[in-house]
Amino acid sequence: MNFDFLFQSSPWLIPVCLLVGGIYAFVLYQKSSSWNRKINFTLAFLRFLVTSILCFLLLNFLLRQINRTVQKKTIVLAIDNSQSMTVAGQKNLEEIKQKVGQLAERLKEKEYDVSLASLDRDNLQDIDSLRFNLKGSNLSGLLSDVKSANEGKNLVDVLLISDGISNQGSKVNSGKYNFAVHTIGVGDTIPKKDISIKSVYANKVAYLGNKFPIQADITAFGFDGKSVNVYLKQGGKILEKQTVVFKQKDDLKTVSFNTTATQIGVQHLTIEVDILQGEFSTKNNRQEVYIEVIDGKEKILLLALAPHPDIKALKNIIEKNSNYELDIKILTQTPSPDVLSKSYNLLILHQLPDYFNSYSSIYKPLLDRNIPCMYVLGNQSGTNYLNQINQVLQINSNAGQSDKVTGSFNTNFKLMNFTPEQMDFVKKLPQFSVPFGEFKVLPNSEVLIYQKVGAAQTNKPLLAIGTGANKSAILAGEGLWTWRLEEFQLTEKQEVVDDIILKTLQFISAKDDKRKLRVYPINNEFMLGDKVIFETEIYNAIFEKLFDVPVKLEIRDEKNLLKNYSYTPTSDNSRFEISGLPQGLYRYKATSKVLGKEEQSTGEFVIKDVQLELQNLTADFDILRSLSQNTGGGFFGANDFDKIYEKIINHQVPDKIDATEDLKEIVNLKWLFFLVLFLLTGEWVLRKYLGGY
Repeated sequence: MNFDFLFQSSPWLIPVCLLVGGIYAFVLYQKSSSWNRKINFTLAFLRFLVTSILCFLLLNFLLRQINRTVQKKTIVLAIDNSQSMTVAGQKNLEEIKQKVGQLAERLKEKEYDVSLASLDRDNLQDIDSLRFNLKGSNLSGLLSDVKSANEGKNLVDVLLISDGISNQGSKVNSGKYNFAVHTIGVGDTIPKKDISIKSVYANKVAYLGNKFPIQADITAFGFDGKSVNVYLKQGGKILEKQTVVFKQKDDLKTVSFNTTATQIGVQHLTIEVDILQGEFSTKNNRQEVYIEVIDGKEKILLLALAPHPDIKALKNIIEKNSNYELDIKILTQTPSPDVLSKSYNLLILHQLPDYFNSYSSIYKPLLDRNIPCMYVLGNQSGTNYLNQINQVLQINSNAGQSDKVTGSFNTNFKLMNFTPEQMDFVKKLPQFSVPFGEFKVLPNSEVLIYQKVGAAQTNKPLLAIGTGANKSAILAGEGLWTWRLEEFQLTEKQEVVDDIILKTLQFISAKDDKRKLRVYPINNEFMLGDKVIFETEIYNAIFEKLFDVPVKLEIRDEKNLLKNYSYTPTSDNSRFEISGLPQGLYRYKATSKVLGKEEQSTGEFVIKDVQLELQNLTADFDILRSLSQNTGGGFFGANDFDKIYEKIINHQVPDKIDATEDLKEIVNLKWLFFLVLFLLTGEWVLRKYLGGY
């Protein structure tokens, strides 16, 4: 702990303070008194001290106090607790756990701060509670979590105990770490004799009556010259069969199936491979596939006044969603298109209506059908006619006058979810050309993106959405194509801009849900072992939320086995959780009596058993050696814990010192008050005793 004085005025005033104290004491005690010279000098000295101290306080010194503490060196013992580690054998894993515990105790005796970590991403308090049962391994994520959790600590060494198999995240040896990573290799680096389904590729969505492909990669090691059958099954019934022959010791074959979507809803399909004698594992000879079959696509009509780069941008964005089917009609090229013979779910009007409202006879009948519409403005848009047909914005502008603006997210917009990163990114995008004039947002409309002129934030909307009975949206300018190009230039991706447009289209085209009872799982897919969580919403006649209404929930699996549950949602907890459901496709029905009327809600969800850990059982020690070499650590075998201990103990790194600085005005020091009081009291008591007062 160090103390320093900091002067807020000239240090040359210190002698002045001493001089003032000396003069005051000399003047007060220069006359002869009834006491002797020694007593007189003592009293003068006390008065000199008090006066000088009070003058010092007037200079308002600062006292700087610096506290320095040396941080303990931190060691993290990180264990890969994925299923592939069990290849080493349960006995070996128990021995490793025991040695890890012993190593932790030895390091603690050397005054190290030791903690445990695992792939669970939860604090591992007890090594004995560790279970090697995770279905995926993200070693880079494990080290990143260790780095984040020990931010600010003196983390010097991490010991990673793993087989080197990582099937999630980035390559573990490509990360940058400011600590040494020592590794222990566990498992067998010799490939196992095995056949497995490595990957299955299929679209998540198929359309009723259409054929859709399913592709599977089959790997084999040690079965050269052997053949196996690969089956596509549904409900135990074989839909297709193909035979593959492995010609090499280490071989990969790709099998493609084509099947037909015959019923609406999620379909559960299975890819299976024959089991051959001598396989190391048979669990990886089977993979499940879930395909959602829907009855046709959402049909979108894009009516445009004339060719424009924004039309191409809209086309590329919409075609990203496989649920959409897009028709484009450019009226200057096809003045009289047939748009009424087909039933559309969504309409996009680009630069329509125009200055002269030339094509109102074409799009007006579509608007009269109450089809949700998104208006995209351009330099030929007729805002006067637009004001007559939309319920989102009123724009008062003169033809031919435009303004250059950038975008700024409305952070209070809650109808759709956007991340803070997406909101900030919009500010980096180029200028839009918008009509110059006054903008007025109509009732039942909300602004998603505001216009920003230079550095000035305005309340004029760039993208506004109508939330009334007939939903619609207005993108009040042109330049969408420049936004997509700029995003690709900055990120080599086109996600943020596309996400804004797609979510806007999805919102205005979504059908209003008038049900009084809505029960739905928070996800359509869950991993095996996860809790299945249902959200519950109950409404009265004017769609105010109700609570404390009992709900009955029926869940049926693919074998038609029924499970019954009952619960009552409250204002504090509207969710219901179910644990322990096995893999498969489930259909549910929730019923409740709402205001005397029986209401129900139905749906389906999937529980997947993703066998990532069974696709590769060959330990990869090379990647562990590379990781240790890159970070200044060492690679060791499972029996080298004594060497690891010596390596950590001998790893000399500078101590990390924490310093805290505290500034105080000297006048705020309480002990100075008591010192002055003591000196004055002492002088007064001594004078009183000697008869000076």
